[in-house]
Amino acid sequence: MRLTRRDALAVLAGLGVTGGAVSLTQFDPPTADSTGKEGGSTGEDGASGDDTPPTAVRDTMAAAAEVVYPSAAEGVSEFVETYVVGRARDDSRRAAMVDAATELDDVARDWEGAAFADLPAADRDRLLRELGVDAADPVPDGTLSERLRFHVVNELLYAFYASPTGGRLVGIENPIGHPGGAESYRRATMDEPETTDSGGETDG
Repeated sequence: MRLTRRDALAVLAGLGVTGGAVSLTQFDPPTADSTGKEGGSTGEDGASGDDTPPTAVRDTMAAAAEVVYPSAAEGVSEFVETYVVGRARDDSRRAAMVDAATELDDVARDWEGAAFADLPAADRDRLLRELGVDAADPVPDGTLSERLRFHVVNELLYAFYASPTGGRLVGIENPIGHPGGAESYRRATMDEPETTDSGGETDG
């Protein structure tokens, strides 16, 4: 099943990201009109607005999603980019997510000699396991493994299973609390009352 930008927007709406904060046209190629207006210019990485996570961060999050999402999911990169940009409207959420994804990419470059997003999927999965992310508790300000579990893995799992397509993929329309992803990540659960403050935090 194919994830779409609209799936991501549906999840964001459930988190209170509404009122045009994120739109489908935000990810269209820039035009003279869109880049020439005050406040509408894009940065060197193609991002629109100062609060948009850097391209490298979005690529890292998408690459992680390809590891933890079910293999039947398609359109992962488009879905994750839309979700991550919208989720980053929360200043504290953006900073923590950017920091965690950047640290993951730094470890990949140090250990593997390449950006996390450039590694084969099997190597990405192995790296996450070697960091202990598959067994770590989700702690927003904990160790690197705990922070990666909270701000990267669980955030991505929440987005997937709270989306219309993700819900259909596992046979439930409102799949809060449903496990999924790579086998070792299947213990993740999402608690709806805490999504505004803690995103994809799991109960372990």
